[in-house]
Amino acid sequence: MISLSDRILDNQAGDFVKRNKPKWLRAKMPGGPGYAETRSIIDRHNLHTVCESAKCPNLGECWSRRTATIMILGDVCTRSCGFCHIKTGKPPILDTDEPRRVGEAAGLMKLRHLVITSVNRDELPDGGAAIWAESIREIRRNSPETSVEVLIPDFCGDWDALQVVLDERPEILNHNMESVKRLYGVVRPQAKYQRSIELLRRSKEQGLTTKTGIMVGIGENDDEIIELFEDLIEGTRTAEGCCDILTIGQYLQPTRNHLPISRWVTPDQFLRYKQVGQAMGIRHVESGPMVRSSYHAEDQVLHLEDAPERPTDGAATGVAGVAGLPADQTG
Repeated sequence: MISLSDRILDNQAGDFVKRNKPKWLRAKMPGGPGYAETRSIIDRHNLHTVCESAKCPNLGECWSRRTATIMILGDVCTRSCGFCHIKTGKPPILDTDEPRRVGEAAGLMKLRHLVITSVNRDELPDGGAAIWAESIREIRRNSPETSVEVLIPDFCGDWDALQVVLDERPEILNHNMESVKRLYGVVRPQAKYQRSIELLRRSKEQGLTTKTGIMVGIGENDDEIIELFEDLIEGTRTAEGCCDILTIGQYLQPTRNHLPISRWVTPDQFLRYKQVGQAMGIRHVESGPMVRSSYHAEDQVLHLEDAPERPTDGAATGVAGVAGLPADQTG
C-alpha cells in the first residue's frame, strides 16, 4: 500500500515524479473577446467559478468559448480534500440571493448547456440542497432553452437533501468519485466511496442521466482503475442502466501542500481507459490529460445522444479490457 499522507506537507520527492509537465499538457492562455465577456458577466453578478477557485488548466479555453462552471454556496468549503485548491474553513453566512444572480447570469450567457457546482456546506442542515434547487429553477426561468448539469456534493448521505435536488430534474446529475477506493483516506478524507456510488445509483434509479469523474496520477494503479469501473457499473446498475458518463483526467498538484503527482499518464493510456470503460458498459467515457468534469460538457451530452446502450452483464468484457491495458507509464 502506498501512503501519501507523509508526503503532503514537506512535499518529499520519494518515488514520485518531478513536476515538469510533459509536452501534451499545455493549456491555452486566457484572452480574447469571449474571455472578456465571460469575465465581465461573472464579476458583475458577484459569482464564483470552480474554474478560478480550483485553478482549472482549461480556464482560458473555456472562457474564450463563453462557457464557465458556476460555483454556488460561496467559495469556502467545509472539507479538506487532498487534491483540491478551493479554500477550506468556516463559510460565511448563507447567501440566499445567489440563485437569483445565477439565473440572471445564465440569461445573459444564453448557453445551450450550463454546469453548476458547489463547495461542501456540511454545517447546513440540508447541505445547501435548497439553494441548489432554487438555482436550477432560476436558471430555467431566465434561460429556458439551457440544459442544466449539476455537479453536486454527497450531502453527507442525507438522501432527503439529495431528493430536493433530484426533484428539479436536472438534465445531467454529476457527482465525482475523484479516485480509487484505497486512496479515499487522503484524497477525500470526509467522503465515503460507497456513499458516492449509492448517490449515483439513487439518481439513476429515478431516470436521470448520471455522470461521475476521476483523476489519475494521484497514486492509483491501473488495476484499481478497472476495479473502480466495475464498482461503478455494478453499484449504479438499475432498470434504467448504469452510470452514463465517466470523465478521466490527469491530476495536477495545485500547490506544494497538496498531494503529489505519482505519474504522468500518456494520451495513449487515456485512450485505452476510454476503450475499456466503454467496452465494460459505460455509455460515454471522456478520457484525456486535460479532461475535467465540466470540460466540453455540452459535447459530452451530444456524444451521449449518439452512444448506443452498452451491455453491462459480462464480467469477461472487463477481464479482457484489463489484459489489454498497457503498463503504467510515468511519461
